Amino acid sequence: MEETTLNNNILAKLSDKFGEKVTAVSEPYGMLTFATTKDVIVNVLSFLKEELKFNFLTDITAVHYPGKDHGIAVVYHLHNMVEKVRIRIKVFISEQNPTIPTATTVWKGANWMERETYDLFGVKFEGHPDLRRILNMDELGVHPMLKQYPLEDPNRVDKKDEFFGR
Repeated sequence: MEETTLNNNILAKLSDKFGEKVTAVSEPYGMLTFATTKDVIVNVLSFLKEELKFNFLTDITAVHYPGKDHGIAVVYHLHNMVEKVRIRIKVFISEQNPTIPTATTVWKGANWMERETYDLFGVKFEGHPDLRRILNMDELGVHPMLKQYPLEDPNRVDKKDEFFGR
């Protein structure tokens, strides 16, 4: 089946089931991408797994949008290996209260992916069985992938313009 037709069928089934909770639909490079809300994300993931056979959770990550209303996007990548199609789901959450329900109730393998996202972005997955740091030391008081710091240290002497003939 053609990629666009397959994506349209998936989108139609999602829209029938979740209505206006499926928003911001796009197809970058042919991959169906949409946004939903955190109050239905577990239901959306369960529907995609059980009804539409997206049985492989490829990744869970996040993107930080500093200064924007939505703050942080939690991004899920799923793969239907039978139909050979991938899908991307985004859930925008507040930077001040970065919480979202855990996907470990749908995929046990979400455990470490959510721990990594918590460790790097500070997203708290409600109901997670063991939410703690996985890459950084426990004493680290920050989440390194949040864009809260200057790109370069202003005190570095090796980055002065006069060293580069400017």
